[in-house]
Amino acid sequence: MFLFDLENLKNKEKELQSKTYGGDFWEDTDKAQRILQELKNIKNKIEEYEKLKKGLEDISVLLELYNEEEDESLIKEAEEFLKTSEKGIEDLKLSTFFNGEFDKNDAIMSIHPGAGGLEAQDWAEMLLRMYKRWAERKEFKVDILDILPDTEGGIKSVTLMVRGFNVYGYLKSEKGVHRLVRISPFDSSGRRHTSFASVDVFPDIDESISIDINPDDLKIDTYRSSGAGGQYVNTTDSAVRITHIPTGITVQCQNERSQHSNRLTAMKMLKAKLTQLAKEEQKEKIEDLQGKYTQIAWGSQIRSYIFHPYTLVKDHRTNAEVGDANRVMDGDLDFFMNEYLKMKVIK
Repeated sequence: MFLFDLENLKNKEKELQSKTYGGDFWEDTDKAQRILQELKNIKNKIEEYEKLKKGLEDISVLLELYNEEEDESLIKEAEEFLKTSEKGIEDLKLSTFFNGEFDKNDAIMSIHPGAGGLEAQDWAEMLLRMYKRWAERKEFKVDILDILPDTEGGIKSVTLMVRGFNVYGYLKSEKGVHRLVRISPFDSSGRRHTSFASVDVFPDIDESISIDINPDDLKIDTYRSSGAGGQYVNTTDSAVRITHIPTGITVQCQNERSQHSNRLTAMKMLKAKLTQLAKEEQKEKIEDLQGKYTQIAWGSQIRSYIFHPYTLVKDHRTNAEVGDANRVMDGDLDFFMNEYLKMKVIK
């Protein structure tokens, strides 16, 4: 359902604006930034609504003038206004689809290659680049929390934090297995290869949400972080891995400079995963929440990226497809994300 509640948005704008006037507003910088981002988003929605309203009024005036003067140029002008208005209405409609409990939150994303060694690891690194490019387009911030590169090429796993308003609302559409079909640059015979990688996404949970974690249920290991020549992370002895024994969920962080900071970040990630598990009431298997899919292979993919014998990217859930695969790999993902949001609303 397309529900645009202008009165509620204006009330929310006043509420958030009043918070910015508080003397302690900047004591928590991260919280302040989130409030300002949400306030900016709401103001943009209200401004867009007012702009669309004025545009439709202008169309009405042009049609009245045409009835009086029968000037064909007025019809052409009205048609241009209408095209612009239709696009604006569609964008405004999409913005109302972010109505999930955690949609406005930051997101934590993990990428794991499937079977296939170097070929699959290279595909996982290509996906990492794609999502980083997408985040740049949206002016979102990306931090690599943990990465395991391979000396021969590609990555064995990576976990990143993506920060910005409605990040989880966008990225939740990416959870699943992604399939690549191409002529392998690692095959001297020039044969076509199919590779798979899984993407797991969960929201960064606000500190106000409480969840009890028994310290006795945790196994905490420290290890030396592994950056590719300092490309991704600091190479220190401060990396932390935490395993929640009852569920088998494992999180790890090596991005921060101290073991204490890495431990805090890893605990935050664990809390987010356990909270999501509780919210979904076992609707998904724990393996899914871990980003470990039953089979990262044929028949389980959500999207295919084909580079040979033709170029095509197709989402198998929505049937949305784009012929320019390179454009998609450069981060142009909004079309697929929007189609997924529409599908979920219709359902």
